[in-house]
Amino acid sequence: MAGGLLLLTLLLAPLVGGLVVATMRAAPGAAKATALLFALAELVLAGFAWFAFDPGAGRLQLGLSVEWIPAFGARFALGVDGIALVMIALVGVLVPIVMGASWEEKLPEGRTAAGFYSLLLITESMLVGVFAATDVFLFYLFFEVMLVPMYFLIGRFGGPRRQYAAVKFFLYSLFGGLVMLASVVGVFVVSSEQLGQGTFDWATLVTIADDVPESTQMWLFLGFFLAFAIKAPLVPLHTWLPDAGAEAPVGVGVLLVGVLDKVGTFGFLRYCLPLFPDASRRLAPLVLALAVVGIIYGALLAVGQSDLKRFVAYTSVAHFGFIALGIFAFSTQAHAGAVLYMINHGISTGMLFLVVGMVMARGGSRLIADYGGVATLAPVLGGMFLLAGLSSLALPGTNSFVSEFLVLVGSFPRQPVFTIVATCGIILAALYVLWVYQRVMTGPLRGAAVLADGPGAATDPDTARGRAAARFPDLSVREVAVLAPLVALILVLGFYPQPVLDVINPSVTATLSEVGMTDPVTGSGGN
Repeated sequence: MAGGLLLLTLLLAPLVGGLVVATMRAAPGAAKATALLFALAELVLAGFAWFAFDPGAGRLQLGLSVEWIPAFGARFALGVDGIALVMIALVGVLVPIVMGASWEEKLPEGRTAAGFYSLLLITESMLVGVFAATDVFLFYLFFEVMLVPMYFLIGRFGGPRRQYAAVKFFLYSLFGGLVMLASVVGVFVVSSEQLGQGTFDWATLVTIADDVPESTQMWLFLGFFLAFAIKAPLVPLHTWLPDAGAEAPVGVGVLLVGVLDKVGTFGFLRYCLPLFPDASRRLAPLVLALAVVGIIYGALLAVGQSDLKRFVAYTSVAHFGFIALGIFAFSTQAHAGAVLYMINHGISTGMLFLVVGMVMARGGSRLIADYGGVATLAPVLGGMFLLAGLSSLALPGTNSFVSEFLVLVGSFPRQPVFTIVATCGIILAALYVLWVYQRVMTGPLRGAAVLADGPGAATDPDTARGRAAARFPDLSVREVAVLAPLVALILVLGFYPQPVLDVINPSVTATLSEVGMTDPVTGSGGN
């Protein structure tokens, strides 16, 4: 009961905080401070949940279940396994960082800090609900409702094309959600046929999964898969992400690429594989093909980008290909690597997005061509950009290397062709990251954003350099404080990821068992 109350508090605290902050429109400073206080309290609660979780105990822990809609067999049921727990911890870490990074952000005219920060807290609450729900109908509810605050964060506080990006994001996600609703209803009908009484309880549905005919599983799987593939985002359902990422405020972009799109890959692991094991095995080659195409396609598009924020968005498309590869390779190493990749991608790409935002805040432009030589003016900023980029390309010693290595090593015995092709994405990652770093940070001072080219621009080199230095101060104490936790996580998880893997591994093993697979055994065929 205590664990269930802790999880319920994790769900409700940011929601209450969002409502409180929304009333503080006339006091922007107080609204920011109150929101940050609630976000830090949520981080502390996530820490309590981490230490209360026992990886050696049952699959779902910290459970809470109360009657909700008896006629539909739906319950307000919460619980976490190791995979959900690490995702909730990621949410708890990123939200206060996003708030700190957005502290001095200039909002569009007519928009208030109270509105912005309250929507951030409400989004955090909905994300916790998505990861903690153990009733399929309750999960669907959180899955759909979390679109609303994110829609307003993009559409009211974003860039010049924010309305277009917000509507595109909402329509894509809503379409996927409606298709999933048909499968949710189908799951209820199937459970009624199997048990004599319909249920949405996840644990109960897992026990009857093997008794559902494969043809039925295929249709139900596709409904869930389409919604999750849009959210993930897998090619060719990815096109909402570059627009939403480019037009969203920087902090919102961090949550978008760092956490919200992980709901898709989490859904693969929590719902598609355990509830529809036969369909998952049958359709795995299709998903693997989409994953590998996404790795190469996303990397090639990242290389060709001229917009810094769209560049980061396309790197995410490539990274999600690796996560999907690990999930549908069906080995414990690959699954563990995929889950760890979900965490590490949120950290690395979140930091890269923040650093790009700090560059843009100084230069006032999103175009890569408008920058050059920034590291000579702001060496700490240049170093942070380089570290985030190296983590994104999975340099050994950084957090992403461990997860990418586990995905490739775990996938190769069962899917050698897909794994070999995916490995080419590593080369392309080095190309696009180092290319952008070189263009923006190294060499002589150049570019309209750095030199302020245009009417009144200085012609004397010393005067031009002085003005550029004034435009590009190095990181402030607040900005260093915002990035410091991410730097620490990149280095610590790069050298010692075991505490996270210890939490993940039991759930990974259980998922592999639920889908009816065992690890391939070298030299003896495997299953």
